[in-house]
Amino acid sequence: MPGGQDRRSGLENILLCSRFVLGGINKNQTLWQTAGKQVRILGIDPGLRSLGWGVIESNGARLSHVANGVCQSDGDDLGERLLSLHNQVTEIILAYAPDEAAIEQTFVNKDGAGTLKLGQARGVALLTLAKAGLPVGEYAPNRVKKTVVGVGHAEKEQVLHMVKLQLPGSAPKGPDAADALAIAICHAYYGGTKQRQLKEVRA
Repeated sequence: MPGGQDRRSGLENILLCSRFVLGGINKNQTLWQTAGKQVRILGIDPGLRSLGWGVIESNGARLSHVANGVCQSDGDDLGERLLSLHNQVTEIILAYAPDEAAIEQTFVNKDGAGTLKLGQARGVALLTLAKAGLPVGEYAPNRVKKTVVGVGHAEKEQVLHMVKLQLPGSAPKGPDAADALAIAICHAYYGGTKQRQLKEVRA
């Protein structure tokens, strides 16, 4: 019966959504990719001194590198350095016109002051992306590593190696840029912003 088919289809969608939120790796997750439509994604690895960025294009399961780099904050005080990052990220958005963005979640470490500064830089990046009208996916560091490398506690060298394999010719301009490209790849895999309520994916 048509009504029964509709109900089954709705139930399948709910189950897929639940699996996505729980963060389990399974073959159904590829359904979150945008098949047949090219999407340009800006990945950001936030940092106060150095903010990594990377732009890729996703067309279903096909990924290609567009550009990458590192924003170095400039200024004598915290406010000036944050404004510098805002201006640089704005220039990147204007230059490469991404459709969506992805950013790494902040993790708390033993250095409380360092975590606070990282959070401030991340907040400025999020504000800049929101001001540009970009939907943003947020991903835990371990989730990014597990998606790109296969293990959640991979070293930076492993991330760099796998980014180069998945994005031929990318030549990341440092570890921060490689991490940003990895974040963009993670977003392309999960397609997190297709559903605005599914913005955070934890490991």
